Amino acid sequence: MNNLFQDQASGLRLMQKSSKVQVISVTGGKGGVGKTNITLNMAAAMAAMGKRVMVLDADLGLANVDVLLGIRVKRNLSHVLRGECTLDEALVEGPQGVKIIPATSGNQSMTELSPLEHVSLIRAFSEMKTPIDILLVDTAAGISDMVLSFSRAAQEVMVVVCDEPTSITDAYALIKILSRDYGVFRFKIIANMVRSQREGRELFAKLTRVTDRFLDAALELVACVPFDGNLRLAVRRQTLVVNQYPKSPSAMAIKMLADKAISWPAPERAGGHLQFFIENLLNPPVAETDVWSK
Repeated sequence: MNNLFQDQASGLRLMQKSSKVQVISVTGGKGGVGKTNITLNMAAAMAAMGKRVMVLDADLGLANVDVLLGIRVKRNLSHVLRGECTLDEALVEGPQGVKIIPATSGNQSMTELSPLEHVSLIRAFSEMKTPIDILLVDTAAGISDMVLSFSRAAQEVMVVVCDEPTSITDAYALIKILSRDYGVFRFKIIANMVRSQREGRELFAKLTRVTDRFLDAALELVACVPFDGNLRLAVRRQTLVVNQYPKSPSAMAIKMLADKAISWPAPERAGGHLQFFIENLLNPPVAETDVWSK
């Protein structure tokens, strides 16, 4: 498997160019913490600020990005891996012009890709012509190999946590594995569905009490997103709270997070096990057409 990755790496490095892409993984350890809502609203907020944003639905077996947005998808990553279409052809457009790479739902084989399928996924990104500034990766829940792969391939790992024992425990487990086994030491924490800023800071303190004691990891609280009925209403209407209720507490918090994230520096060079994968995202091939202008 490593040999396949290394062989593909040498090919990808020949297709680099100077533009940089910011790659942010949004994960949470536990399902139901709101990471997909955070991802999509953050993407729309970034796009409203003039950024070309793409969202990768990395929950390859239980995709839900298209469902949350009420978008009908004809092609997804499974079609790309089977060679039935290119990644550009599978893209769908979401709110604010955000480009979305849809995954598939109810397909267990997508959760356990073979080495050759991993290479096919990497090749698909290397051949993508759609120019982007920011890639947000909405991972699956849990600590599967795919979650770990996408997280360690990103420049920034955002962990969404709720004030529930299972959420805190699962977030700690994810941070532990990534820091201990994969050399990821910086994590940006989002306290989600909190009643106040104080509750968010207390939630962050609960997590850091155990990480500071047992792990070699640096955590930073980057947002406290309040519990907001408007966000639930937006979900029911298959729209985004930043668009439907832009002055609501959760929308304001997410827009502040998006503004902050845009200023995070993109490194000149990626590191880690999937270094070549991110090198290609940081330096994609020259675009022949700009679908953003369509």
